[in-house]
Amino acid sequence: MHWLRGWFRGLSTILPILHKYLHGGKETLMPEILSDKPLLPTVMFKNCPIRTSLGVLGKKWTLLILRDIGFLKIDRFNQILRSLPGLTPRLLVMRLRELEKTGLIKPVVIQKKPKLVRWVLTEMGEDTVPILMSFISFGSKWYSDVVFADQEPRTVKDLFPKLPAIKIQ
Repeated sequence: MHWLRGWFRGLSTILPILHKYLHGGKETLMPEILSDKPLLPTVMFKNCPIRTSLGVLGKKWTLLILRDIGFLKIDRFNQILRSLPGLTPRLLVMRLRELEKTGLIKPVVIQKKPKLVRWVLTEMGEDTVPILMSFISFGSKWYSDVVFADQEPRTVKDLFPKLPAIKIQ
């Protein structure tokens, strides 16, 4: 894990730039991250945080389920199932259980009999919002031909002009 030492050096510089990037600002992360020098953390990792995060977030359907619950407010089992063609009930149950077990979502019981539950993001789940916004930003810029009918690239600020600033921690 030697290569990870010092990786977050300059994090206080990168986060404001990421914030501007997500909100359509002119600065990008390119000069800082893509320089000739490796970006290494100041504290050595026991395990790679990207690999660890992908262990949960990288599973098929997971980010789309989080999108539905967090952004689209589609929060009931059958609503989520209808919103994601190809997702089976069995797999949705598995993903919801995994997300609950990892602390990203929690059930809110609406009615006990018959049991009606809606899903909400936890505080930990809310920390995935900047990740999802990064995907929106990337896809809207680089895959605009697939994302938009007019095929014109857009920034997050173009898409969500009234969006409040996202706090990145």
